[in-house]
Amino acid sequence: MRVVVVWWDLTASAVGIDELRGFLRDEAVERFTGHPGLVLKTWISDREANRWGAVFLWESAEAAARPIPPRAAELIGYPPTHRAAFDVEATVEGSHGLTALAGLGLALDPAGA
Repeated sequence: MRVVVVWWDLTASAVGIDELRGFLRDEAVERFTGHPGLVLKTWISDREANRWGAVFLWESAEAAARPIPPRAAELIGYPPTHRAAFDVEATVEGSHGLTALAGLGLALDPAGA
């Protein structure tokens, strides 16, 4: 398995976190649902540092190397400021009260919108 972390410093972008949350609700979440080779994608934000990004967990290095839709970069106006890829050494699932991971997060919570 392979993890890829990307993020943007949004300082030079015309869009901010609020607009990007709308992008998640309107198209990005659906676009990545069922994406071949993708185990999990988590979008992340840091309002204080004005950063936006994602953490991808891929089933293989080959899956991680395939092109993905560049829509976020198009909206932001430039490619990710930072990109790093890592091999997965081990995984574990903790005990929690969530029924599923899909559909969670500020962008999909009416209170976070």
